[in-house]
Amino acid sequence: MMLRQRLTVVVAVAAALTAAGLATGTAQAATHKPVKSGTLAASCSRAHLPLPDPSCTPGTYNPAVTQATIGSTICVSGWTATVRPPVSYTNALKTQQIAQYGYSDTKPADYEEDHFVPLELGGAPRDPRNLWPEPRYGSQPAQSKDSVENKLKTAVCGHRVTLAAARSAIASDWTTALSRLGL
Repeated sequence: MMLRQRLTVVVAVAAALTAAGLATGTAQAATHKPVKSGTLAASCSRAHLPLPDPSCTPGTYNPAVTQATIGSTICVSGWTATVRPPVSYTNALKTQQIAQYGYSDTKPADYEEDHFVPLELGGAPRDPRNLWPEPRYGSQPAQSKDSVENKLKTAVCGHRVTLAAARSAIASDWTTALSRLGL
């Protein structure tokens, strides 16, 4: 019975990913390992928490966002809403990635499908290599990262740090990003 339930979940996730446009045959989709039916073994490590596994979630950038374009992209109020993927896409991906990370708590509500390089700093909106299920619990929950992202965006838009420096700092370790940049 357990195998049948897992298979049903995997089939439902695959259908949702296809409907959301993930299974389009693009290079990004091809590099993302799907969960195999009946498999519970994690393919991504939780050893890096509160950071994602860099082999599964290295972070990727939106090519439209550069230092030269910040005035018309990330520094425009409301811009991230124009590139944020729909919940139907991120929820389906979150379910799949919870299994890949091998979390014992499999309730999607306990995770934020987080952009590792945030949209506020020009992270790729839909690339699975930039999205991961960040726990909403623990000593460094998802909500803690949100304030760091906002402060970095403010510093970039205020020309106190470069976009490249902010991206590098948050991708190296978001928990130390502000201190690394003297913010």
